[in-house]
Amino acid sequence: MRSVSPVPKENVTGVGVGEKISSGKHTGVWAVKFFVRLKFPEAQLEIKHRLPKFIGGLPVDVEETGLFRPFAPPATKPIKEDATLNPRTMMRPSQPGCSVGFNNPDPKFTVAGTFGALVRDETNSYILSNNHVLADEGRLPPGSPIFQPGLLDGGDPDTDQIAELTKTVALDVEGPNHVDCAIAKLLKPSLANNKILFIGAPQGLADAEIDMTVCKYGRSSGYTVGRISSVDTDVKLPYDVGTLTFASQIIILGLNGASFAAAGDSGSLIVARPSNQAVGLLFGGSSSHTIANHIGDVLQALNVTLA
Repeated sequence: MRSVSPVPKENVTGVGVGEKISSGKHTGVWAVKFFVRLKFPEAQLEIKHRLPKFIGGLPVDVEETGLFRPFAPPATKPIKEDATLNPRTMMRPSQPGCSVGFNNPDPKFTVAGTFGALVRDETNSYILSNNHVLADEGRLPPGSPIFQPGLLDGGDPDTDQIAELTKTVALDVEGPNHVDCAIAKLLKPSLANNKILFIGAPQGLADAEIDMTVCKYGRSSGYTVGRISSVDTDVKLPYDVGTLTFASQIIILGLNGASFAAAGDSGSLIVARPSNQAVGLLFGGSSSHTIANHIGDVLQALNVTLA
């Protein structure tokens, strides 16, 4: 494994504003937060590699995240839920939180992500998820079939098509990006409903706020609860099409040191507790930090509303 460089250009994964954490304790102090792959002891850093102590009058807080990445599906398929809530089985009607995916032309590579929410416009109902879950990072054309469950989870391309790719927000290698999202029109409205597994139907929208308690249900890790630590962080993630920059993103930490999301949870809708108001669309992160788009940006980019 290649060692992590202390050079800020290579080590810093994101920059945002949030609460300063000192020795694992919340301080109530606003800070400029630098998210890094590896936090080096200051004594081990050359002066030219040290981050500033203050920026614009705010203290600087350095937080280790590991490497951010899109939460693409894992190679194996562990599941911890009871079979009655297994999100990787075929569900009719399908519900947000379950497995969906496209048919990769390479038969050796099967995929699956998460059906985030049911959305609609004036005429149709759609599955909402990420671009990289439904459109292969923008490489699939409109009309491409979408399956539930995804083919990685045993979906059958001959019988399990549920929707067709309709609209994708392009990913810009030059950046900045604000959303990773796409929609797929249901073949029939009766094939899905808007009730997120274990959570229920979203109850409108809310702005993400620091220290807001949120939850999600994802195809890989099921139901988890977390806390928003930042609502305005710029991050870099490695996609197949290149390293992409996303501006003004939400950062979430799992409660009590637990992970909030895992590979395959991409596309999950994040909702506030206990209101069930939608705040974000999960698309990536690391083992400790989860990244989400602001849901208002997602819906505006696709010109749809929550069903």
